[in-house]
Amino acid sequence: MNIDLTPITKSSAFCAWLGIHPGDKLDFELLGHGEYNINYLFRHPATGDKLVLRLPMGSQMHLSNQVRYEYEALSILSSCGRTPKPLYIDDTQTAIPYGFLVMNFLPGRALVYESDLDHAALCLADIHSLDVPTGSHLLAPENPLLAVLEECTEMAAHYYNSPIANPNVVRLIRQLMERGRKLVEGAKPAGSRCLINTELNSGNFLVNTNKTYLVDWEKPLYAYPGQDLGHFLAPTTTLWKTNTVLTEPQVQSFIKSYCGASVKYRDADVMWNETKPYFIMTCLRGITWCSMAWTEYQRPDRSLKDPFTFEKIKHYLTPEFLEMIGKDYLGG
Repeated sequence: MNIDLTPITKSSAFCAWLGIHPGDKLDFELLGHGEYNINYLFRHPATGDKLVLRLPMGSQMHLSNQVRYEYEALSILSSCGRTPKPLYIDDTQTAIPYGFLVMNFLPGRALVYESDLDHAALCLADIHSLDVPTGSHLLAPENPLLAVLEECTEMAAHYYNSPIANPNVVRLIRQLMERGRKLVEGAKPAGSRCLINTELNSGNFLVNTNKTYLVDWEKPLYAYPGQDLGHFLAPTTTLWKTNTVLTEPQVQSFIKSYCGASVKYRDADVMWNETKPYFIMTCLRGITWCSMAWTEYQRPDRSLKDPFTFEKIKHYLTPEFLEMIGKDYLGG
């Protein structure tokens, strides 16, 4: 996707921050994009430092100011040393209609589940141990597990209401949703809250020899660590960019490594009991997100479309995959 960044280079406030004149040339290189955001790499004209220009082009959280929400979350996280540092924000929507922010560039490669689980555990332990200021801007659902179910219900409705939806897929998703409702009815929130990412795909980790970082803070919440751990470990997450499904020993080893590094959450058995409901609900969330995304990909006016993502979406919505998730993870 091509975005005209000229209006940004003509922003007087942005140029003053960089120490350049409006209209001076900046070389932007596409770094990557998600379904609702796009990121560009460029260099500070004076220092040569690598910087990231991030454009949140939509809000999965239905926020009126998505870019401000991300910027303030990154500000809270900056002291843990595991996330990008927010350097500049323009949420006036005058240069471009969705605002933008600038972060420092962090090096690293994508996480490999077979070799990097301990790196991810240490990274998340540091992030979850961070103290969150009282009265922060972060959304804090009263019952996060119920909130995930409600999100699933909303996303699935897009597929249910599509005139070209596969009736068999609709039937299977409805069955999975019913099992999700029963799970939520029998579970109670437990543990202590912290700042969580909620979208722990392998590509959002940047692994280095000495340190691992976590990027893409589109949907942070003030909720329970089990929600992050469940999302990270669930098969719908691990299969998204790889062919990996974690074994039970791998899952338990990860939980132990996390608790061994955490200053707040020390008991591995307790942590797994708090994580398991989210692990299961993440499978449901992955399926229903794909159902919503499938309907959006049918729209000719959708600006961000990735062929790899669409193929994965279609795979997750096959009857065979839905039946496997129901049988192996949602008690069917």
